Amino acid sequence: MKKIPMMLQLALILFCIMAIPTAILTWYSGSQIIENSEAAIGESTLAGLNANRKLNENALANLAQDTSRLAATNIFEPIRSVDTYSELNSNYNNVSRALSVFKELLNLNRRVDGVYSSYFHLDGSDYVISTDSSITKLEHYESLDWTTKALEGRRGISGVWVPRKLDSGVNVVSYVYPLNRLSSTTRGLIVVNMRESQIGNYLHATEVGDNTTLLLASDGKVISYNDKSLLLTDGFELPFLREMLTEEAKEGYTFHELDGKRMVYAWSRSDVSGWWNVSWSSMDELMTKSRDMQGNIILLTGAIILLGTVLAVFLATWLSRPLRQLVQTIRAKSDLGVVNKNELAFLDLAFKRMQEEEEGLFQLLQEREQDTRSLAVHRLLRGEITPRITEVFPEACYRIAVVSIDQYRRYVGNTNVETRSYHRYLLNTKYESLFPEGILARSVYHNDGCIVIVMNFSPDEHEQCGGQIHQALETIRDQSSELLGHSVTIGVSDLADAPEMVTQRLFEAMELIKQRIINGAGSIMYWQEEEENSRKYMDSESSERRILNFLDAGNLDGIIKELQIIRCQISSEENISYDNIMFIYHQMIGATIKHLRENHIGTGRMIMGKGNIYSILAAMDTLDELEEYLHEFFREIVQSLDRSTDDTNHGERIIQYLKGNYREEIVFEDMAKEIGISYSYMRKIVYEQTGKSMIDFVNQLRIEKAKELLMDTELTIKQIAAEVGYFNVQSFNRFFRKYEGMPPSSYKSAKSKSS
Repeated sequence: MKKIPMMLQLALILFCIMAIPTAILTWYSGSQIIENSEAAIGESTLAGLNANRKLNENALANLAQDTSRLAATNIFEPIRSVDTYSELNSNYNNVSRALSVFKELLNLNRRVDGVYSSYFHLDGSDYVISTDSSITKLEHYESLDWTTKALEGRRGISGVWVPRKLDSGVNVVSYVYPLNRLSSTTRGLIVVNMRESQIGNYLHATEVGDNTTLLLASDGKVISYNDKSLLLTDGFELPFLREMLTEEAKEGYTFHELDGKRMVYAWSRSDVSGWWNVSWSSMDELMTKSRDMQGNIILLTGAIILLGTVLAVFLATWLSRPLRQLVQTIRAKSDLGVVNKNELAFLDLAFKRMQEEEEGLFQLLQEREQDTRSLAVHRLLRGEITPRITEVFPEACYRIAVVSIDQYRRYVGNTNVETRSYHRYLLNTKYESLFPEGILARSVYHNDGCIVIVMNFSPDEHEQCGGQIHQALETIRDQSSELLGHSVTIGVSDLADAPEMVTQRLFEAMELIKQRIINGAGSIMYWQEEEENSRKYMDSESSERRILNFLDAGNLDGIIKELQIIRCQISSEENISYDNIMFIYHQMIGATIKHLRENHIGTGRMIMGKGNIYSILAAMDTLDELEEYLHEFFREIVQSLDRSTDDTNHGERIIQYLKGNYREEIVFEDMAKEIGISYSYMRKIVYEQTGKSMIDFVNQLRIEKAKELLMDTELTIKQIAAEVGYFNVQSFNRFFRKYEGMPPSSYKSAKSKSS
């Protein structure tokens, strides 16, 4: 096609525009005449009715399934014992758990279109958790007496659908789902209210023309209808419905005369709910439309054939003239090396090359500008003042803010390189746009989770915008925490009136970041000049001696208490330096290791796998982290010293616990805390006493019990898997084959034959 002249292509296109609609219209007229016969109309009406019925059933079934899945979760378990509204509001945890139920109900509403509201009522409680009134007393909510009648005669654990009208006047179809011991550990009631108007939308989803659709309950009550005044009334009183719906056929169509018009009625009954779907429309209107359509198609066909032939050649020549002239002009001014191509292919290639060149130039300019600006900021922070610094920072005053990611080691461990690079890009872009007008901000990544913001402004602007700068820094802190999932600490330097002072101001901001260990994470700190003699120095030599004495006595509680005393002394000193704090804790670690070695106690096993302890301490942001780390450090040392006497007792308790609870899902970390030892120490004890890992030992206990059940009971494989603690048969088969070399069924057969 690219070698065919454009004028011929246009002529062919125009001819197709004439011929294709002609063929389509001719086919359409014949199919419409056939479909508008009485039998075809009846079948089409019934098919449309069934499609709408299935759409409605699927929507209601999805809502019922979502409700039952919600009931099967443990979301209601935490408030199962909270019976009164006052008890619920007396405890923050209870309120938080109730709000979790409220959020799950909101999620349930969003899964299906048209849900008006939903609520949960705990049996015996005096409050309701609903999406329209949140958590409210039962006496302030609509009466629940109707649910008792609705659930009469219900079978199984599924809910029931009840059409009704709310106190607010909204017509809904409510799904009532009771919670009992078969579906949940909580006794209560979930009610989801679907708008009647949404059901009406489903019933009219595939209708074409002026159809009337009606949805009746099995007893004839009107559930959904165009005339809202007839909702919840007896629908069998409408013309012809009683005689049609009392027939044995669950679906069909028929014809009746209504108000002088011939009507086609179709009905279909749901196998799921027993509801009746009924629709009717005028046959006369359908047949009139078909006759009018047939005449119009004939006229259109003739007109298109007559006019299309005349216009095809004329339009092809006229439309192609400007393009042909443009191609001639471009060929004369530039040589693209394109031959044997028609005009459209030539223009397409020419415009693509122009666009590629333009995008390349724009991208190059953007990259050069960004690189130049970032390089200037980095050089300024290093103290290199370039002659063109005023082009980047035109004002006389500077101020440096350093944004440091709290718990940076944890952030690095939770993200990959690409994610961190993307975060830096987003943060740099955000930071530069958050400051008020009159303050120029340039942001660059510095090192180790620190982003430096250089603020440039005139002296007058600084006096006027001081509060706005702090507000911008608060916004930076909040948005950074939201993006990173970690809080950030911000250090702000003093004012600098020359670019040569920027390096010193960067040092001030970085020193403020170190004060995070005292002030806590997530704070914004401003530099305040202090006299050298105002700095307090603290010595912990006496505390070190007491800690070593407690260590010799194996008194972990005494060590922890002494660490708390040191922490309180540090917190009470207003002007203590960061270096003094780190010296105290480094000295304490060093004295402990030295004491152990002087007493001929090997320290390699105690600190194995911890890495460089001093580097770990230096990377911690707050006193809370330091104290938590030292608690664990001294706990492992005390446990290691007491291991020779405690291993046996701990081992008996661990083995006894595993034998008694192997059918349950055991969280080993929680088990270790309950016993009072670390998880790594507990694993070592189990391996020394059994020769197996904890997981292998538990699985071995399960498989041994399963072998007994296979030989002594008639339980199925699935039942045995659940009995010994496996949640699915696949896991049970895999572990059984691992330990016995064959699946459970083969093991049972082999043992039966041998016996």
